[in-house]
Amino acid sequence: MASLVEMSDISKTFGGSVALKGVSLELMPGTVHALMGENGAGKSTLMKILAGVHQPDEGEIRLKGETVAFARPKDAIAAGISTVFQELSLLPNLTIAENMFLGREPTGWLRTVDYRGMNQLARRALGELGLDLDPETLVSDLTIAERQFVEIAHGIKAEANVFILDEPTAALNAADVEMLNRQIRRLRDAGKAIVYISHRMEEIFAICDTVTVLKDGELIGTRTVAEVKPGQLIAMMVGRELKDLFPPRATAFGEIVVDISDFRIDSASKPFSLSLRKGEIIALAGLEGQGQQKLLRALIGQFHPVAGTVILGGTKIALPVSAASGIRQLQAARIGFVPEDRKDEGLFLGLPISHNITMALHAGQPQLAPAKPYRREIAETLTSLQVKSAGAEALVSSLSGGNQQKVLLGRYLAADMNVLLIEEPTRGVDVGAKSEIYKLLRRFAAKGGAVIVLSRETIELIGLCDRIYVMHANTLVGEMPAAEATEHRILDAALVA
Repeated sequence: MASLVEMSDISKTFGGSVALKGVSLELMPGTVHALMGENGAGKSTLMKILAGVHQPDEGEIRLKGETVAFARPKDAIAAGISTVFQELSLLPNLTIAENMFLGREPTGWLRTVDYRGMNQLARRALGELGLDLDPETLVSDLTIAERQFVEIAHGIKAEANVFILDEPTAALNAADVEMLNRQIRRLRDAGKAIVYISHRMEEIFAICDTVTVLKDGELIGTRTVAEVKPGQLIAMMVGRELKDLFPPRATAFGEIVVDISDFRIDSASKPFSLSLRKGEIIALAGLEGQGQQKLLRALIGQFHPVAGTVILGGTKIALPVSAASGIRQLQAARIGFVPEDRKDEGLFLGLPISHNITMALHAGQPQLAPAKPYRREIAETLTSLQVKSAGAEALVSSLSGGNQQKVLLGRYLAADMNVLLIEEPTRGVDVGAKSEIYKLLRRFAAKGGAVIVLSRETIELIGLCDRIYVMHANTLVGEMPAAEATEHRILDAALVA
């Protein structure tokens, strides 16, 4: 069978940095090809070359046997290559339909945009993906998961032969992932070639046929998915096995630092209680949308529960928490909140690393107090977290996903918090950076801190945490030591409930 795409001996440098060195990749029709590697391995650069965003310094690209050169993304799109990059490219001030047909809007007989027809086409496209969204909704009003699906719908509906999906499921729950997988299988069965970039091992084995691994801009190898195991793939990427990713668990704990009792998320749910001890990392597990996020968001005022008593660090918190002052109230109690969406809710992308780290330090000062430079705290944080950057004054937007996540965690570590509440600690982060973040959190707990984590990755919760609470229908339905937990046992607890 002839290939759809052949990328041969592709090299690319940016300044003095080598991004790719002699990398070759072959995409066959009717296959899903995984592209794996740590952040900075060269995956996105290779795909941006195929998409016309960058041009290679060396090497060539053949499409259906013909040598091609894409000077710009429009050339690649015209050649039948559709891309959904990890960084969302939707314009928040436009509607869903306007984003989906940007640059190719249907027009009427007066050459004006046919908004009615465009909305109908967009509604049909969204419906084919199982999305019940109004195409006239502004993108700014969508959740991050909804934005991701609109981005995917935009790419999948293009008349293309090659589809590049870069971390397409980073913000999707299990049901949405399966919906996406059905569309990918449909494209595969239609003879398309799909490049699937993901850090989630279970997705690679569920949907992909072939896997190529890059490391430090070089090709490590290409294998059929059937012939490799997760541990072997991780070893190819980072040189160590899955069991080595997680640091040892704690063996002793201190007094209770978070005590939540008789908590009711809504009028239809049962009350529940949970606690967190000094030195401990606990997980909120279960199926998507069963109350895990509502519980954490209730503590910062973004969700109002029906009832409950919350004691944080010995201080009783009155419910409902004010949305305007919830974060400051938590910080006063020496508790930091790390949101899932680090770009929109956590970090100030247009500001330097130093400013992002010192936000919590400044917030703890009186309103009219002069700003301090905090040079020592910034330097210590960057060193201890091993943030890879051009320096403390580099913009956060210039960092990789893993280093951005470290900076967000570093904000609260520098402010000497006692407790961290973390949503999706390693979302969109490669395997090597995940291991570093796990060690950071365990060191934080070992020094007397405490952590509550929620994550869509069950393996992460089992490997990282000391205890696991399982939630279903906005209440707790199970509790188990993480050392005794399995994916099956957690799912069984959630489903039987």
